[in-house]
Amino acid sequence: VGLLKRDHGSISIDGVDPARDPMKVRNNIGFLTDQFGLYERLSTREYLHYFGELNGMAGPSLHARIDEVADLLQMNDILERRSKGFSQGQRIKVALARSLLHRPRHLLLDEPSRGLDVMSTRALRGALTALRKEGCCVIMATHVMQEVTHLCDDVIVIAKGHTVAQGSPEQLCRQTGIASLEDAFVSLVGTEEGIVA
Repeated sequence: VGLLKRDHGSISIDGVDPARDPMKVRNNIGFLTDQFGLYERLSTREYLHYFGELNGMAGPSLHARIDEVADLLQMNDILERRSKGFSQGQRIKVALARSLLHRPRHLLLDEPSRGLDVMSTRALRGALTALRKEGCCVIMATHVMQEVTHLCDDVIVIAKGHTVAQGSPEQLCRQTGIASLEDAFVSLVGTEEGIVA
């Protein structure tokens, strides 16, 4: 997404190098970090409208897309409320809605379920499953093996900045000879240190 300069190697997103055409790449990426950047004086709808306009959206199509994303994330109950005082789950839903508003082809998520209650986690999983079915590429950093098992087709295990394994959850379990993905993960990284986020 252009936040960091690469040290080496190459990156290509839909055949486009982000260093050469960053705007084309950014227009096709939704990005969610742990810094949500909500504007507490705006209602959720106003906030999404603002970011929709920044992405070149307007009029009835923007209003319809806001409603569509609110339905997808099961957040209609907070659409007209200001975000001041929102729970962690509500804040994540609003930030994720902002990331999805412009219909990105690629979605980058950093620990999306951190701090979510059971119902918000289920809504998040449902939304991500629906996005995958629509052809959206979802790349997610997580320590929650249950999420990995339910949502991921391909897993990359990184330890100390290096890739130590890659494959489907089932392949990683077969590779290690361990039935539990969490135990397979521990085996692959070689230590239990750092597992707790």
